[in-house]
Amino acid sequence: MDREASERQDGVGRTTRLRTRVLMGHLLRSAASVVLLTGLYYLIPLDSGFTVSTVTLLTLGLVLFGGLVTWQTAAITRAPYPRLRALEALATAVPLFLVLFSASYFLLAQEVPQSFTESLNRTDALYFTVTVFATVGFGDIAPTTETARALTTAQMIADLFVVGVIAKVLFGAVRIGMRRRGTDDPGPDDAL
Repeated sequence: MDREASERQDGVGRTTRLRTRVLMGHLLRSAASVVLLTGLYYLIPLDSGFTVSTVTLLTLGLVLFGGLVTWQTAAITRAPYPRLRALEALATAVPLFLVLFSASYFLLAQEVPQSFTESLNRTDALYFTVTVFATVGFGDIAPTTETARALTTAQMIADLFVVGVIAKVLFGAVRIGMRRRGTDDPGPDDAL
């Protein structure tokens, strides 16, 4: 093999290693976000009951969620790999959204046990939240009190917002980021 061919092969190897490192970095940060937010949900003390402060904290959490999505959207448009950055944004925003409602359902179930068809521990509350988010309907757990139904309805409306508007905003940011890079097509460096 001549020297020029060897240098080309070395360049291809470095490019492949760089792509792999970038992809793994984004995937690891995404996984870490999910694990961290889920771990915090299980570790933070939730013993105050469902009070006005719970509703206030849920509202503040949703405002934080909106701010996070806004910040992430701007970051996607400037990112060298917009699609990968959007994946990270979803891996942070969606678990945060789900954990906020899970904590609220858990606190409500602790304060008013008859709020659901069965008592909820943290895992049950998370399961119920994901069931509502995925719109697969109610099976074994369903809201039974007016407060639980109102909270569930609020989550359903917020779910529509998250799935529709937020996804559109993030995908729009990816398009802007791709145009900023000078291409609308996925290149070899952004192959997701």
